[in-house]
Amino acid sequence: MTVSASTGDSPVIESRRQLIEWFESGSKPKSDWAIGTEHEKFAFTRDDLRPIPYEGERGVKTLLNALAERYDWEPIIENGNVIALTKDKCSVSLEPGGQIELSGAPLKNIHQTCGEVHTHLHELREICGDLGIDMLGVGHQPKWAREDIPWMPKGRYGIMREYMPKVGNLGLDMMLRTSTIQVNLDFSSEADMVKKFRTSLALQPVATALFAASPFVDGKPSGFLSSRSNVWTDTDPDRCGMLPFVFEDSFGFERYVDYMLDVPMYFVYRDGKYINAAGKSFRDFMDGKLDVLPGERPTMNDWSDHMTTAFPEVRLKKFLEMRGADGGPWKRICALPALWVGLLYDDAALDAAWDLVKDLSVEEREALRNDVPRTALATKFKNGTVQDLAKDVLAVSKQGLHARGRMDGYGDDETHFLESLEDVAESGRTLAEEFLDKYETEWNGSVDPVFKEYAY
Repeated sequence: MTVSASTGDSPVIESRRQLIEWFESGSKPKSDWAIGTEHEKFAFTRDDLRPIPYEGERGVKTLLNALAERYDWEPIIENGNVIALTKDKCSVSLEPGGQIELSGAPLKNIHQTCGEVHTHLHELREICGDLGIDMLGVGHQPKWAREDIPWMPKGRYGIMREYMPKVGNLGLDMMLRTSTIQVNLDFSSEADMVKKFRTSLALQPVATALFAASPFVDGKPSGFLSSRSNVWTDTDPDRCGMLPFVFEDSFGFERYVDYMLDVPMYFVYRDGKYINAAGKSFRDFMDGKLDVLPGERPTMNDWSDHMTTAFPEVRLKKFLEMRGADGGPWKRICALPALWVGLLYDDAALDAAWDLVKDLSVEEREALRNDVPRTALATKFKNGTVQDLAKDVLAVSKQGLHARGRMDGYGDDETHFLESLEDVAESGRTLAEEFLDKYETEWNGSVDPVFKEYAY
């Protein structure tokens, strides 16, 4: 097989079949399934609540270097700038507006996930305490305008920054002013992937509703309970959304390859630099017709990079990514993986979860996705509301977690990680609505208290 000299030992793509096999290689036996949790949070200076810049005594660079020195993280450098840290299959990385993200290691149970989150937040608190910085977990920056957010010095972000306004009105807000909690989960086969993809995609609006925690934009109510989710509706229609083709009979790895081949490119990474290929065709690249690299064909590394440039509500790589939830308080960082593990990692629970949504039409799924950012659990669903559906979903997830029987040292299974979500579903009151009530009463029409009362 041909190898590209410019990208190390990554094989050149010689056929579409290689792309299908790339996805197929993600299939794992159930005994090897893992849980990879990611969460982002906003860093701000404690005295004036401002987003922290990259440079400076209280900047992102100082924060990352301090984490690396004190807790033995390995820095990743791009053009002389530290842009990420790695350790033990984990990474700490930067979103475009300086949001700090932990991409967790592949773990076996939610107890381990919550331990990982606890350790990460403890390390951040220790470093941030010395710097006068705090971290906030919500879905959308509540106070500061787009122009107040400093850009991080990562090459791909410069390309995206230029391209986003050409394809949507809120893409820069997505980059600079949103944060999320995600979980990455495995599949055993193409058929298992298809069932999990369909079920999780149809139910993603339920997660959006339960985790809604972003009712403020520019210091005032936005009219949405999840402003973050609304941002994604006007970011880039070519790479976002509910992917109706996933529910077609012909769906599988091959169909997702065709989808990704039609997603416009952002960049090609060569010799430590990002080459701007925004809006260009990966199909042309495969034919050696990419004008920014004339005659060159992509490698499997290029394909892997391209996978990171699509942003549907559920994303397929060599695993499935759940992408519907706002960032939130630390208990929710444990609750999000618990919700989806309970639904997708037990066969009976997966069947029951699919039964809840298998008869929905394309139009009904789109309506849920479009309405939930504004009305969350109060959104109409069949003869009731999304609150009713959320209760059913949580009951199924709880059964799935109980059936897994993954115990901690005290003999408790993973079901208690759902408690914060069960409280939301039972009351019908999201964290966003809690914020709004306080805004109208004890906060006296200011969003500033959210930074103090809900910081990690």
